[in-house]
Amino acid sequence: MGRRLRIFEPGAYYHVAARGNNGETIVRDDLDCLDFFRWLSPIVFEQRWRVVTYCLMTNHYHLLMRPSESGFAAGMQLLNCGHARRMNRKHGRTGHLFRNHYGWRPIESDAHLLETCRYIVLNPVRAGLCKAPEDWPWSSYRATVDLELPSDFFAVGDLLALFGTGPAAARAAYGAFVAQGLTT
Repeated sequence: MGRRLRIFEPGAYYHVAARGNNGETIVRDDLDCLDFFRWLSPIVFEQRWRVVTYCLMTNHYHLLMRPSESGFAAGMQLLNCGHARRMNRKHGRTGHLFRNHYGWRPIESDAHLLETCRYIVLNPVRAGLCKAPEDWPWSSYRATVDLELPSDFFAVGDLLALFGTGPAAARAAYGAFVAQGLTT
């Protein structure tokens, strides 16, 4: 039986994720993480995606994005297949790196959008990999709160616009919103 047909709406927000096959790692070290982002960046520009927030974990990743009219299927194939080939070659492995098909869900409301922004950057904290979101170097959190420069593919302005009109106030509101998720 095939996957359920879903309707795609250009410019809408989507939470996209892919997991390692059998729960295995998709990145083994910091160089693998850097390679993943170096691979992702030109795909984002080629596909005209707006990546609003992201997090790369050891065995999966999350992207919250707004794809262009062409959607995200072709770009996701480039991303996952390309990253798998690179990791297989680099680490002398064979076979599938990613489990099945990537998953995607449309964002259905403003509250869902905000909660997804928080969920993605709190993923490493909730998994016990770090104590605070600013401790995880492989997510959009640090750049959003101005602890580092944003990646070239990260639409930090789009994310901050959800939390206020001025950058400083939006950063503070975003940081407070994410921190509330640590206590709930």
